Amino acid sequence: MEKVQDLGQQGRVADAPSGHWVYRLLPRSAWPYAQLARWDRPIGWWLLLWPCWWSLAMAASLTVQSMAGSGTAGGRAAGELSGTSGPLLLTALFIAELALFMIGAIAMRGAGCTWNDFVDRKIDAQVARTRSRPLPSGQVSTKQAAGFLVTQALIGLAVLIALSSLPVLLDIHTLRNGLVTFGLGVASLAIVAVYPFAKRFTNWPQSVLGLAFSWGALMGWQVWFGTLGWSPLALYAGAILWTIGYDTIYAHQDKEDDALVGVRSTARLFGERTGRALIWIYAAALLFMALAFALAEVPLPAFAGLIAAGFHMAGQIRALDIDDADQCLALFKSNKRVGWLIFLGLLGGAAWAALSPQI
Repeated sequence: MEKVQDLGQQGRVADAPSGHWVYRLLPRSAWPYAQLARWDRPIGWWLLLWPCWWSLAMAASLTVQSMAGSGTAGGRAAGELSGTSGPLLLTALFIAELALFMIGAIAMRGAGCTWNDFVDRKIDAQVARTRSRPLPSGQVSTKQAAGFLVTQALIGLAVLIALSSLPVLLDIHTLRNGLVTFGLGVASLAIVAVYPFAKRFTNWPQSVLGLAFSWGALMGWQVWFGTLGWSPLALYAGAILWTIGYDTIYAHQDKEDDALVGVRSTARLFGERTGRALIWIYAAALLFMALAFALAEVPLPAFAGLIAAGFHMAGQIRALDIDDADQCLALFKSNKRVGWLIFLGLLGGAAWAALSPQI
């Protein structure tokens, strides 16, 4: 079992599981970089990935309905896409884009965490849970962290170029569509850059995180259709609220130390009223997601995943003990299941649309 690292002693970070593959398979010299990128805590890139996959699946569902002849579902964009591309090509493109979004989420979550640790290294040294991170514990220098940040950002750039250019190369999108997709991806960097400073000037830093972590709700749709619409905007709003909810739970782990060092959060803002606040936040998130589904005319079976996700969110609120740090972390991590429920619901709805004309 790896010990928690500190100045002059290498090991795992405090909130990483012991025995993780990072510590079993990577050489010790690579541990600080894996910790900066949070490879030993993958929940973050899953939470960044889900809005991308939801949006892509929602958009692809429209195309499936259009190809199956399900009324006007999908509108003009879906009709044009299904009319110019065959089902095999679109299926291959969908799988390729899912994979690219995953690679991009891992790279950009790592880059964002590295940037966050770089900015917060002095604060992290004063907080029990974070003082074992590579920078405050002296396992890596600021110069090394900056180099690693650039490397991860370049991987993210390569993924964005691929997502923007692949539909153009396949003659599905115009060059203008590809350039808009690229510009939309680059625009997210402004929010990522601001986020580490948000906890210094607002009680709602979780909302800034939501703006950044939910950007994929716009990107998935844009990558598929080459344009935006009301559906991805509603999904974006829902994903922001979902992020505020789960990160409020996460922030309760550090509220005592945050109060001492002057770091703000919705956990400190809501305090004992967190449960009631989460009811409104999660309910609003589900309403915006349902609105996105309705605007996109997704098949009714897709709503089953959203309903199941709602029950899971309600379970989080019911079980929450804001003074139990371990439970807060476990509930935060359980939001991976919310992502799967919504995504699988959308895939199930698309499958229903494809198969129902043949039944």
